[in-house]
Amino acid sequence: MTHRYTESDEVNLSLRHSVKDGVAYSVMSGGGESFFSAFALYFKASTAEIGVLASLPPMLASFAQLVSAWLGRRFHQRKTIILMGASMQAVMLIPLGLLPILFPDNAVTLLILSAVLYFAGANLATPQWNSLMGDLVPERRRGRYFARRTRLCSITAFSSLIVAGIILDLFDRNAYTLAGYLLIFAVAMGARLVSVYYLWQMLDPSHHVASLESPFKAGITKQLFKSRFIHFSSFYALMQLAVAIASPFFIVYQLRDLQFSYLEYTVSTSMSVLMQFIALNRWGRISDVFGNRLILATTGFMIPVLPFLWLLSTNYIYILLVQAFGGLAWAGFSLSASNYLYDLIPSKKRATYMAFHNVLASIAVFLGALIGGYLGTHLPKQVEIFGETYEWLSVLYGVFLASGIMRLSASLIFLPRLKEMRDVRPMTVRGLIFRVARFSLSGLTFDVIGQKRRKP
Repeated sequence: MTHRYTESDEVNLSLRHSVKDGVAYSVMSGGGESFFSAFALYFKASTAEIGVLASLPPMLASFAQLVSAWLGRRFHQRKTIILMGASMQAVMLIPLGLLPILFPDNAVTLLILSAVLYFAGANLATPQWNSLMGDLVPERRRGRYFARRTRLCSITAFSSLIVAGIILDLFDRNAYTLAGYLLIFAVAMGARLVSVYYLWQMLDPSHHVASLESPFKAGITKQLFKSRFIHFSSFYALMQLAVAIASPFFIVYQLRDLQFSYLEYTVSTSMSVLMQFIALNRWGRISDVFGNRLILATTGFMIPVLPFLWLLSTNYIYILLVQAFGGLAWAGFSLSASNYLYDLIPSKKRATYMAFHNVLASIAVFLGALIGGYLGTHLPKQVEIFGETYEWLSVLYGVFLASGIMRLSASLIFLPRLKEMRDVRPMTVRGLIFRVARFSLSGLTFDVIGQKRRKP
């Protein structure tokens, strides 16, 4: 079925190209990028080094968004900058895969440096892509379009993750682990080049461009810090900091402490992606009709629970259920946060505000990972409570605990003050949960909470 979001055939064709771009990109991210930390662990990276790999490259690369917005203002070439950034990201997968193998004594350092340039390519394209999609997608269809696009991207990332994990597991069992990594990185590069092709096919209104306003221009800084945007961006950054305290180390916990195989780790990770695929369409429809604030408030209190759940059991089935619950929460939070920003930021200021928002979030992730890395190497394995000594299975339990407390603090401080930016139908949290719990998969509707419906 061909989806139509606007009366313009040309715009609809561009939006279909964007979906194909996203699917190809997801092959790269799910089948390649997802295994960067595992690749570093293969070269005996420490807990602190994993934290640096997960946080330093995205943080440094985020400043490429400022470069992107400056280039847009200077040259007025939105699509050219997008293609340049996407191509750079594809090409950087070559040194990222080869250099650590050629120079194993400096493997982790070279991997981190390559990852900086890899993420810089993505960040160079991001402000211009956001500006382009903001112009192409009608406001009233934004939730449904991005939900459908993200849903297809999620199932593609899920499939790519599974296939890449199976490949790695098979190669590892036959003592060809490095060849397995080279294969999945080569496929990831090819997928990103396909993504570049579909980006090239998209319509770009030539009179629009994402340009960066000088922060020193009279009134800009004052407007920024008095706006609702700074309140939301501060909440998002603090939540990202709290999440980053633990997020880089779940892979360490699974592969090192629980001794998961590559296949077990892949299945565990893919459960989150699969649940996002299942839930995203429902979240998107709720976003269009009932707004983003309610979704943010609901998922913003689900996300703090996740690290605590990891402390309760090491049973593999239990961990899969935790991952599925995390996918449900993150699907709603990520979609509503992105749409909330589109509603919050005036179109003419989108590049400047988005660049500020993303750089702030990247710095927060970097600081969070540094905190997590420090805690992961300094916390004791034993704790004494009321004279009784308890030994943790992993020192990372303390890291997960700290992350959960920080997430809850961010939600309690900021979420009650968020306001809906559009005129939407009212909805209660209970009604929201009921709607999300009913989802469609392969044409069948499954009732998770119950069969009872409200009367018309």
